[in-house]
Amino acid sequence: MGGRRRGPAHAVNVVAFSTARAADWRWRIVNLKGETVEESSARFPTIAEAIAAGSERLQLRVERDRPAPP
Repeated sequence: MGGRRRGPAHAVNVVAFSTARAADWRWRIVNLKGETVEESSARFPTIAEAIAAGSERLQLRVERDRPAPP
């Protein structure tokens, strides 16, 4: 059989959130269980900027964790 594929249990999403105390946005990478994998300390003026920055960070994590070619 071939190599193992990463299934939905390893999938993650980028979400943006804002608190009632602040009008700015932060990103959070969460797994499908809703557990936080990573969260930004930086704050962004718009939800779009927060999602874009979180997506960039997620891509860096994916590239870092990708196995090296044989």
